[in-house]
Amino acid sequence: MPELPEVETTVLDLKNIIGLSINKIKIYRNNIRYPIPKKITTLTKNTSILSIIRIGKYIVIKLNISYSIIIHLGMSGRLKMHYIKDSIIREKHDHAEIFLNNDKKIVFNDPRRFGILDFIKTSSINGYKYFSNQGPDPFDKKFNEKYLFNSISKSKTPIKNILLNQKIVSGIGNIYASEILFDSKISPLLKGMDITKEQNNRLAKSIKRILIIAIKNKGTSFKDHFLIDGTLGNYQNRFKVYNKDGKYIRIGKKRAKIVKIVQSGRSTFYCPYLQRI
Repeated sequence: MPELPEVETTVLDLKNIIGLSINKIKIYRNNIRYPIPKKITTLTKNTSILSIIRIGKYIVIKLNISYSIIIHLGMSGRLKMHYIKDSIIREKHDHAEIFLNNDKKIVFNDPRRFGILDFIKTSSINGYKYFSNQGPDPFDKKFNEKYLFNSISKSKTPIKNILLNQKIVSGIGNIYASEILFDSKISPLLKGMDITKEQNNRLAKSIKRILIIAIKNKGTSFKDHFLIDGTLGNYQNRFKVYNKDGKYIRIGKKRAKIVKIVQSGRSTFYCPYLQRI
């Protein structure tokens, strides 16, 4: 489930470990979605953390040895941080622990094991398999109204599915696609080729606006997403349409119903009265 806002929130919470050293890394299973490189435990000893950034839905921890730790939270993953001395019992799905020189450790927990823990040369990041075909970040200078229109204007694919295509724009997942389309008053069924320039410009603005609001609210928390200190995000309390099928909203003097449909196996929530084709 973690999408751009949840990953960005995690990265922001990790900023205070920049400059610290990694004493050691313990791995408790040799693969999650993919095999975990064995050299991650040997090469990271006594290294320093230079920076922590987000690329799409990935967390990148850059080290002073020209290598970076790559983390993807998958569908149910999260990072936890606590003091080593607290002797907290390792949970069943704690797959890796990063021990820091401030007497704390970061724990990678992932019940469904769709996450990723990798270790690659920093200079290879842009061309690496996770990032080479990834579209621009919604907050990148490359992502603007012109780019979006050029990317979707010939597509016969419904706009909801286009927003989920990481090759077009990175980081947007199912929850925020529904909220973005409601905010921009665009039907999820409308094909990219049928979107007007006015609608396109509204959509580009809504993408950034909804994601910024979600980040400010620490992301969305259902049953899997927690902040690294164990607290919850708040954006689920601001949903307009997601998970609200059958409920009504007021648009002017009209009571309009929210409905749920399925597109390419994913749930879509929208208001047909407002989001007309």
